[in-house]
Amino acid sequence: MTSLDIDGFDLDAFVRATLAEDLGEGGDITSAAVIPADAMFDGVMDSRDAITVAGLPIAAAFFRALDPEAVLEPLVEEGARVTPGTELMRLRGRARALLTAERSALNTVQHLSGVATLARTYADAILGTGAILLDTRKTIPGLRRLEKYATRMGGAQNHRMGLWDAAMIKDNHVAVAGDVGEAVRRAVAAGIARIIVEVDRVDQIEPALAAGATHLLLDNMDPATLRGAVTLVGGRVPTEASGGVRLDTIRAIAEAGVTYISVGRLTQSAPAADIGLDFAAA
Repeated sequence: MTSLDIDGFDLDAFVRATLAEDLGEGGDITSAAVIPADAMFDGVMDSRDAITVAGLPIAAAFFRALDPEAVLEPLVEEGARVTPGTELMRLRGRARALLTAERSALNTVQHLSGVATLARTYADAILGTGAILLDTRKTIPGLRRLEKYATRMGGAQNHRMGLWDAAMIKDNHVAVAGDVGEAVRRAVAAGIARIIVEVDRVDQIEPALAAGATHLLLDNMDPATLRGAVTLVGGRVPTEASGGVRLDTIRAIAEAGVTYISVGRLTQSAPAADIGLDFAAA
């Protein structure tokens, strides 16, 4: 299992907060009442679906937080594609601790693997076109870095992490600024290096480029319009198709020649993967 590589993510704080939410003030009253304090359990985490795996190191952190001596044996790498019935992790430790951590660990792996699996499906759909799949900021509050990690495990690249790492001038910014050129000029004057500009009409392209746009987001354009827009841009800046992209349309969009395709549903609408954790008394 690869180690967790999420820039700016505090794993220990996430584990503490998640367990605290579940334990509340009373703790796991079921395990305390039903399971002897010295009981040990062996367990196996497995996938019931064909999935792309993401989040196993986080699951391990939940178990270790409650049983530092737990023996955890990861069986697959992050980003691996697995078939139904694949064992993902074996574990042995104190029964109370493992049962208490179970839901937090599974919730995380199920959600992140669901995101990674959906991202992999979209990435596979555009293989060979040269287009690059991007995620968006349509993430669950508080989980952005985790969800964007999961999209990477599924073959996507990250778009902006937040409002701070690039300007993205959208229709409401343009409406307040007066026109697209003026909005871009203000961003340039502010010293912003990366200026992404959303255009929903071809006639906005030249004003945006002339003012200093470094990346054009071509919003809700059909493939024919996208091809014309890409031709007009002529490689001067990267182009990105966005808006209403579905699995049944993404390849035609990619074949229009855009550099990137951003898909909000990778994080906004991914179903959880079906992953279970079965325990057997030692």
